[in-house]
Amino acid sequence: MSEVADVLYVNARLATLADGYGIVEDGAVAVRDGRIVWTGPRAGAPQAAAIHDCDGLWLTPGLVDCHTHIVYAGNRSDEWEARLNGASYEDIARAGGGIMSTVHATRAASEDDLLRASLPRIRALLAEGVTTLEIKSGYGLDLDSEAKMLHVARRIGELLPVTVHTTFLGAHALPPEYAGRPDAYVEMLCTDMLPALAAQGLVDAVDAFCERIGFTHDQTARMFDAARRLGLPVKLHAEQLSDQRGAALVARYGGLSADHLEWLSPEGVAAMAQAGTVAVLLPGAYYFLRETRMPPLAALREAGVPLAVATDCNPGTSPMTSLLLAMNMACTMWRLTPLEALRGVTVNAARALGRTDIGTLAPGMRADFVLWDIARPADLAYAIGANPCRGVVQAGAWRDRLS
Repeated sequence: MSEVADVLYVNARLATLADGYGIVEDGAVAVRDGRIVWTGPRAGAPQAAAIHDCDGLWLTPGLVDCHTHIVYAGNRSDEWEARLNGASYEDIARAGGGIMSTVHATRAASEDDLLRASLPRIRALLAEGVTTLEIKSGYGLDLDSEAKMLHVARRIGELLPVTVHTTFLGAHALPPEYAGRPDAYVEMLCTDMLPALAAQGLVDAVDAFCERIGFTHDQTARMFDAARRLGLPVKLHAEQLSDQRGAALVARYGGLSADHLEWLSPEGVAAMAQAGTVAVLLPGAYYFLRETRMPPLAALREAGVPLAVATDCNPGTSPMTSLLLAMNMACTMWRLTPLEALRGVTVNAARALGRTDIGTLAPGMRADFVLWDIARPADLAYAIGANPCRGVVQAGAWRDRLS
């Protein structure tokens, strides 16, 4: 029999996630040209040019962090301390802090400085088995600074073994030079900045912060219209602090995801279900801001809305660089099951990025997977602060766990 695979990974316990956990005991995965060509019990495995023994470890799809603001400069621990002393997130933002604090620091940083500041945060995620990562802009808010952030995101995908998806978040906050003129700023984003960045190949999707301290429902719709003209998919920070009908809006545009969702209404749930829009849950921000209103998980489940989980890594509301911790938080605080959490950082997180070629272990999928030293898949959401990752395969190429 001729060889049909480049590498055969054997002696693994598979959680394929094709159906539930999709467990295969004493399983094997065959890889050719960076793609999975076969999975199943080892006894039926095809021949391969090389064999990698997985020592009986668990093997899952590579993890996907589908919502981050991980490229930034500066530090906002002072604001965290202020909140602990009684200030609210909105109080800080209206006083010129919050997002604008990071904007000032990011604008002042060079591209190389911004890259150096971001790499340790990203390496922490990769050390836990993240193979695909979304990175948003939104801390520049002018053309040069937004381009700088997106260039850094692209460089990260070239320097490190991770697939990077970029998201333009120019509608994140109102920059000081447009104070009192939000409509003029949105017009500039739609007609000048977004088209220029898209023409440079820097934008994979478009996002906005639809909120009382962000942008209105109508301003957000204008951003989505601009994205549609450029053929770019949309997603949205929706219903984090109040109900601005953002989830229904992004669903109307066939959006990939609506994210946060603590104030999501029944109408928003129904709209997301009809559109197939993924609900991205961000427990880090909920925890860090000490929120008390949970996303309506029972309603989302009942409606069949896919649930994803992400770190929301950012300096102000979720300075978290552990997707495993996000899984634990989602289970402990919101009662996601461990299976929901694992599917939330694989199958459904991939869907939230518009990817259909990652997130499960199946023939035809990209060969992104992780080896774990665990007793069962639920352990990935169980142990606080543990990292059982023992190795990663990225597009068919083996790498040891990054330290």
